[in-house]
Amino acid sequence: MTIARRHLAIAAFGLAAVVAAWLLLAGGAARSVAPAVRYALLDGSTLDTEQLKGKVVLVNFWATSCTTCVAEMPHIVAAHQKFKLRGYTTLAVAMSYDPPVFVSGFAESRKLPFGVAIDNTGAIARSFGNVQLTPTSFLIDKHGRVVKRYVGAPDFAA
Repeated sequence: MTIARRHLAIAAFGLAAVVAAWLLLAGGAARSVAPAVRYALLDGSTLDTEQLKGKVVLVNFWATSCTTCVAEMPHIVAAHQKFKLRGYTTLAVAMSYDPPVFVSGFAESRKLPFGVAIDNTGAIARSFGNVQLTPTSFLIDKHGRVVKRYVGAPDFAA
């Protein structure tokens, strides 16, 4: 290989690396499809992933025993209220170890304005990559792709 061809090959490789890095930073390659799950809500209704397409969805895994979860809930409510008319919704998914009576009591006393699901078997948490830490939230775009994962309290201003 001549020196000119070697330099051209190195330049092409460098350009490919820059494009790949840009795609990762821009989120193009990092986005994954949200798992297909069915949420059983406290009000007795169910929702599945297909019904949520066309909306931006925040899926928040939480527990009534998690102090950070309880502290962030007013921020989640405020974000939901602010953006709900623009195609945004929220699903609060209580962890399998959270007693259903505590979850329903919390949702009622705080008048949560969005769907609250109880993940009795842990299947929803497993579908989202085996979520174990609370709070963990996933922001899903209108096309059903996960665009952001937050472990801990999200930056609500962002």
